[in-house]
Amino acid sequence: MSKIKAGASFPSFSWPKTTGETVTPADHGGWRFLTIYRGKHCPLCKQYLNELDGMQEDFKAADISVWALSADPLERARSQAEEEGWTIPILAELTEDQMRAMSLYISSPRSADETDRNFAEPATFVINPQREIQIVDISNAPFSRPDLTGILRGIRFVAAKDYPIRGIVE
Repeated sequence: MSKIKAGASFPSFSWPKTTGETVTPADHGGWRFLTIYRGKHCPLCKQYLNELDGMQEDFKAADISVWALSADPLERARSQAEEEGWTIPILAELTEDQMRAMSLYISSPRSADETDRNFAEPATFVINPQREIQIVDISNAPFSRPDLTGILRGIRFVAAKDYPIRGIVE
């Protein structure tokens, strides 16, 4: 399998949103920030999404669409979003085939108490208005995620300066 690369077009995958509609981030337009999280079972994901939810207005002010996506079934993702009071768009039902196509690390649950399915480890994709992957950060562990303030600052810089996609030399 080939690795997803910076500068590549982001795949046209669609996922259900906990509020009912279906979202295709690649086709949305403008600057987009998609974070992949492990699912409801992960306390570190909860902290990260709480922080992201608190920064939602900052992302909106910078004209950046934001989504958080997991492999959780729609009802599980919806119940967590409601429990936490998140207003950021939460997407669900990331499949293993999609995880592989996006070069994500995949883990199995340690027990049935965690979840009943394999899940993706954290990742971040920043998609530019041309639908290209401007920034990609893929982790194999829940402890490694980009700093949200730094990533927001970076997207603003890239957009304002027409900064090129980095890391594309083969």
